[in-house]
Amino acid sequence: MKRRTLVIIVAVMLLGLVVAVAASFLHDGLSSRATPGKLETMVARKARRLALPANARLAQNPVLASAEELRDARLHFADHCAICHANDGSGKSVIGDGLYPKPPDLRLPETQNLTDGELFWIIENGVRFTGMPAFSNGGEHGGTLDSWKLVHFIRHLPHLTAAERVEMEHYNPKGPNERAEEQEENHFLNGATPPRKPESQVHERK
Repeated sequence: MKRRTLVIIVAVMLLGLVVAVAASFLHDGLSSRATPGKLETMVARKARRLALPANARLAQNPVLASAEELRDARLHFADHCAICHANDGSGKSVIGDGLYPKPPDLRLPETQNLTDGELFWIIENGVRFTGMPAFSNGGEHGGTLDSWKLVHFIRHLPHLTAAERVEMEHYNPKGPNERAEEQEENHFLNGATPPRKPESQVHERK
């Protein structure tokens, strides 16, 4: 085979590979509603694993998985993480469904098979080019110990009970409308007269 022919064949193969990769990454345009293809998912997971420092994988969790620490982590997750990951870790939430790539289902082996050190590193440092932020911020959001507690809670997610999910709902961030409804319910249950709504809101409902 002539050298020129070989070069042409290699060039065509490389072009085909580039087209395949581009099609995988750019399917559905640039919409964040799209779901990553198998090739993109595989490449992203490999890249994440290679990006994790070797010493991070070997780090041991210094926090004991006591009932008290697990509850602290559960309520922290409800307040800080569930907005994207959902209380049960499925990733099925209003914010999560609008992200690209979507938050992973934390209950599945792809997450559960990571070491404690890898989970801790991801929580602390985030994942570039995704919606996962870094939560250490020099300790501004609690940092380190809270992150290690969250590792225990992530391990517990496949066994989360219905009672635990109900408790978490009370700690999920609430919008102004939800807070107003909650306040009205509390007034009603306590036998107090609910606060009068502003005239503007009354007219809006008519």
